[in-house]
Amino acid sequence: MQATADTQKAAERKLKELITVRATASVGQEELTADSSFGELVTMWLADLDLEGSVGPRTRELYERNMRALVMPAFEHYALREITVRKVDQFIKTLKSTKSYSTAKQARTVLSLAFGLAVRYDAMRANPVRDIAPLRKPQSHAMALTLEQVEAIREAVRKWRRDPGNPGPPPDGQLEQIIEVMLGTSARIGEVLAIRKCDVDVTVVPATVRICGTIVSPSGKPTARQDHPKTANSTRVVSVPSFTAEALRARLATIAREDREHLIFFSRNHTPLTTNNVRRRLRAILEAVGMTGVTPHAFRRTVATTLDRASGPDLAAEMLGHTSPRITIQHYIEPDELVNPVTADILEALAPRTTDDQ
Repeated sequence: MQATADTQKAAERKLKELITVRATASVGQEELTADSSFGELVTMWLADLDLEGSVGPRTRELYERNMRALVMPAFEHYALREITVRKVDQFIKTLKSTKSYSTAKQARTVLSLAFGLAVRYDAMRANPVRDIAPLRKPQSHAMALTLEQVEAIREAVRKWRRDPGNPGPPPDGQLEQIIEVMLGTSARIGEVLAIRKCDVDVTVVPATVRICGTIVSPSGKPTARQDHPKTANSTRVVSVPSFTAEALRARLATIAREDREHLIFFSRNHTPLTTNNVRRRLRAILEAVGMTGVTPHAFRRTVATTLDRASGPDLAAEMLGHTSPRITIQHYIEPDELVNPVTADILEALAPRTTDDQ
């Protein structure tokens, strides 16, 4: 067995943890049978995830949260032999109708993974998730912000807590600048908060930003910068418009004395900003002026739609860091109902002939 970490002591500690997990998992392998409880399977499945290390910390945390919050209340009192396709099928359908498609999909994913382990250990003959009815996604369309909405958002954030007599220190202006960077880079909110001084070059025209990390907040651990974005293909260097370059220059002037690895956006204690705090602040500001449903992802969809209208989905996919425009079209580009007006000129050939023409 082997383990790696930033220091030798950290690597040794991680290796000991893996050895402990393997020992625990080995005991479970001998005891897992058709009469084992679903809870025992979950314990072994989580230990197996840690042992394999095939998923990142955030995904591992999400899997456990979904399993304990969504699935365990329904199956924790069943033995594995009592869990049938019908029970799983009804559970997923009920979850979709009472919660949402997304919730049902997440529950189906962790159920399938856990039952897959049970099959591999001969505690179940087949994975019951494989035979349930297909989970059909409801029809939806990506909605981009209009220019008027973008300006209204800028105005609301600019005025927030800056009225005369407002108690406490005024905002430091970072949220306004974060919005300009999201609009100019298409980056996810975590990716924007992970931008460092060394990732920005405002000495060229147009200025460039390298998207090469994201902010993570693991359960029970401090918020930190992860040295790669959501996916490996998301690492990219983007040229940004002048309004984004202006916002970045302002931030660079603020942190001129800091080292090149310093984050562009940070808390008063110089620690990373959390994505949840930025989302909550934006939501509170906009709800105060009657705007609801606007999330940081709305800026990403707006960039994708704007680029698609000007140059097509391939450029939009490249900007967003997608390997294929299919995902961009399906989830980020607002459908365009306007047919090219050239059709009117072409169809003039079908105009009725006048008496003179005949």
